[in-house]
Amino acid sequence: MKDRDPTPTAAGFSRRRVLAGLAALAGLAVPPTPGRAETDPTSLTIATWGGVYEAAQRAALFDPFTAATGIVIETARHDGGPDVPGRPEARGWDLIDMGAADAGAACAAGLLVPLDTAALPAPPPGGGATREDFLPGSFGRCALAHSTFATVVAYDDRAFPGRKPASIADVFDIEAFPGKRAFRRNPGALMEWALMAVGVPRAQIYDLLSTDRGIRLALRELDRIREHILWWEAAEAPVELLESGAAVMASGFNGRFFDARVMRDRPIIIIWDGQLVAQEAWAIPAAADPAHRAAAERFIRFATGPDRQAALAERLPYGPTRRSALERIGLHPVAGVPMADHLPTAPHRMDRALVIDSAWYANTEALRRRRFEAWLAEGAED
Repeated sequence: MKDRDPTPTAAGFSRRRVLAGLAALAGLAVPPTPGRAETDPTSLTIATWGGVYEAAQRAALFDPFTAATGIVIETARHDGGPDVPGRPEARGWDLIDMGAADAGAACAAGLLVPLDTAALPAPPPGGGATREDFLPGSFGRCALAHSTFATVVAYDDRAFPGRKPASIADVFDIEAFPGKRAFRRNPGALMEWALMAVGVPRAQIYDLLSTDRGIRLALRELDRIREHILWWEAAEAPVELLESGAAVMASGFNGRFFDARVMRDRPIIIIWDGQLVAQEAWAIPAAADPAHRAAAERFIRFATGPDRQAALAERLPYGPTRRSALERIGLHPVAGVPMADHLPTAPHRMDRALVIDSAWYANTEALRRRRFEAWLAEGAED
């Protein structure tokens, strides 16, 4: 290694030097960010989603940040929801990686710190306005979106040797495609898909779900397949349920299904029809240690740089929120596949997508959750 100390003693190896070497081996460019100041904490705790997603973040974001600053990134696990920043365990968190829609609701509830998001990210390469480099909707009052992901349905290819499911309508067609469906225990995505299954145009989904009639229509369609549903909460569960044969279809996040199919050669196929495209964002919980806030904002600035966003997208197909990062996405470092082709926002997929309305989600969270939980309770009484 070029950066090895000339005298290989234990004292000669600093943590920063080792991590910088790891970053170089991974092909990651570490920007010349100044090292840790005396006022900085020695570590930050970031709450994220675990599994292959966290592993990709470790390689593309966490270790390079430590190599550049000396601030160690420790992680905690969560499984989503707008109430995440208000949970007791959040008192030890400095930063949360959470859905932009959930962040909007959490911000309105006073669970997140308002941020000057326009001042956080670095300008795009070559100059220009920083805000214009980001996709629309990336700047929230309490959060800055860093990547774009999709909630999709995937199926076990072994379960359907003949005709394959190809649409959301097929997901709700138990006769043509029998077997259990594993769905996240959350009204998000499910209500949209239920309306798609009965033929509601995508452009009308959120207008209809803003009415009592629309919610009743969605729950009635879900009720039709209620006995065929398995519920999950942990993000890794959909792949596990498909692999075990417990379910033949499952909702989940496109990056997890990519890892199962491309990296581990599992017979899991994504149905791109009806994908719900959403943004993931960085947010600081209101309960975080105020002394760590400057370092947390420093991490946000680092992690939302174009090179870092591209590095993450090269490891897991979650699209950057910066236009200047898109052109930097290359091949997966292990599989060697062109990752731009696997993004949910690839042009050939967007005509079948529904982009989540984050503001609508934040404003209707309590109502949708209440109606969904009441529907679940009705089934438990049967």
